[in-house]
Amino acid sequence: MRATVTQIGNSTGLILPKEAVARLKVKKGDSVFLTETPDGYAVTTYDPEFEAQMESARQGMGRYRNALKELAK
Repeated sequence: MRATVTQIGNSTGLILPKEAVARLKVKKGDSVFLTETPDGYAVTTYDPEFEAQMESARQGMGRYRNALKELAK
């Protein structure tokens, strides 16, 4: 698929074709992320920073499982 880089006001934007938008399951206003790969960049909805935050939360929930269970009562 081909995407087009264009000027949008004072910014530069990437215009995605309908097929790419459908496959990414995004809509106007959603965020996408560029991830550097050995072959270049990949456009994805996956947020590596959010995943790192969730992993920290999982570890904390595991460590304090009993306390969280008591607080949920």
